Amino acid sequence: QVQLVESGGGLVQPGGSLRLSCAASGDMFSLYTMSWYRQAPGKQREFVAVVSSDGVTNYSDSVKGRFTISRDNAKNTVLLQMNTLKPADTAVYYCKSRRYQYVYWGQGTQVTVPS
Repeated sequence: QVQLVESGGGLVQPGGSLRLSCAASGDMFSLYTMSWYRQAPGKQREFVAVVSSDGVTNYSDSVKGRFTISRDNAKNTVLLQMNTLKPADTAVYYCKSRRYQYVYWGQGTQVTVPS
């Protein structure tokens, strides 16, 4: 069982930055693929970024070049650095861990970028 707790969300003006953090409990964190997803009001949850167990990253086209995902296996933490934020980035951001068929989600953290 893995528990994920996100933090770092808030209200930020367009063009600003935020850093989200996801703290994971449990063993073998380094073996999990860690991802960030987001869900805006009235929309489906969508993929944002992923970092594999060996550090390979990938991003959605909408955030590529602005967001950076990283992981600290010593601290059981995955980060999402978000720069040049836009109103379209407003959403609840969720952390997800996956290893084989074992998938876990955090409770989400709200990011609001007013227009």
